[in-house]
Amino acid sequence: MSLPTLLSQHIVRRPQRIALLQHIAEQGSITRAAKSAGLSYKAAWDAIDELNNLAQQPLVERSVGGKGGGGARLTSEGERVLRLYQRLQALQAQVLEAAEEASDLDLLGRLMLRTSARNQLHGKVAGIDAQGRNDLITLTLAQGLTLHARITHDSTQRLELQTGTEVVALIKAGWLQLLAIEQPSIPGHNCLSGTIKQILDAEDGPSEVRIALPNGQTLCALAEPLHLATLGLKVDNAVQVQFSPSNVLLGTPL
Repeated sequence: MSLPTLLSQHIVRRPQRIALLQHIAEQGSITRAAKSAGLSYKAAWDAIDELNNLAQQPLVERSVGGKGGGGARLTSEGERVLRLYQRLQALQAQVLEAAEEASDLDLLGRLMLRTSARNQLHGKVAGIDAQGRNDLITLTLAQGLTLHARITHDSTQRLELQTGTEVVALIKAGWLQLLAIEQPSIPGHNCLSGTIKQILDAEDGPSEVRIALPNGQTLCALAEPLHLATLGLKVDNAVQVQFSPSNVLLGTPL
């Protein structure tokens, strides 16, 4: 395997969700950008959601089109991140020169963790409330939206959490429960309001529901079609998303 290939896989991996920004800037279309980046249309939507959720501000603005796709453009923050990524690419040769052997690249690759959790929300610790062996962590997301995570006190110490610490909240799509806007939520649970932007039906299994939060971030939930029909939930409907603080995992940069 060549050094450029090793670099691509283990250091930068030419992360498709970041490279997608460049394709969007060039193509102005989600469908064409996905094709240029070697992604499916659905994977491109997933990447855009992840980018917008993890950034301080949305990186991509999009408009939903018909079956063939929709338009998209970079925000000013997206253009800034793209310039940063391009500068990172320019440093690849220098990194290769500094790497003493291929195992150095393998090590970096292991440190660049990816996760199966569909929802990854960037936020900051706003408060830590001790509850026996556990801590209830209050997180502030973009534009002041808040949610809570319940983790062990040992985890709080291991992650070195304190007020102001930047974290990524990880929530699996299957842990989210959709409620009609007038339904009461379970006391002590997180309950965020948003708007259904897309429902992707599966041939066998739950539908994938994308919910736009008022702060520009997006949640992905799984719901049975019968459940959606019973609640009368459709695209553009207001909806509540409920989940337990114990189902929020926290991660911090190494």
